Amino acid sequence: MLDHITFGVADLERCAAFYDRALAVLGVTRLATYSSAVTGGPNVIGYGAQERAYFWLQDQAATAPPLHVAFAAPDRATVDAFYAAALQAGGRDNGAPGLRPHYHPNYYGAFVLDPEGRNIEAVCRAPE
Repeated sequence: MLDHITFGVADLERCAAFYDRALAVLGVTRLATYSSAVTGGPNVIGYGAQERAYFWLQDQAATAPPLHVAFAAPDRATVDAFYAAALQAGGRDNGAPGLRPHYHPNYYGAFVLDPEGRNIEAVCRAPE
């Protein structure tokens, strides 16, 4: 089971602004910001839900694409909202919302490239 993921970004503030907006519709918000003075290493920003951060960005050793991270959505409308919010936040289309039955009969996902080209997805596996 995955507990958390951390990856490096070249422009922490630009990426954080994107993720602040794109993930909010999924109920994933910025929960922690630590400066290098606190970490003794890179500046980091953590996102999550219910007071637990599990998705972390750091301003060191930028992780080059390809990188694919998928967030679970409770329903298809939330996948649609994620896609719209991510595009409005500066993301680029990498697959509009829709069924992808080659993954699973009810797999409804949307894909957006973050400001540095990483593939971020929202997916719902529930039937309509």
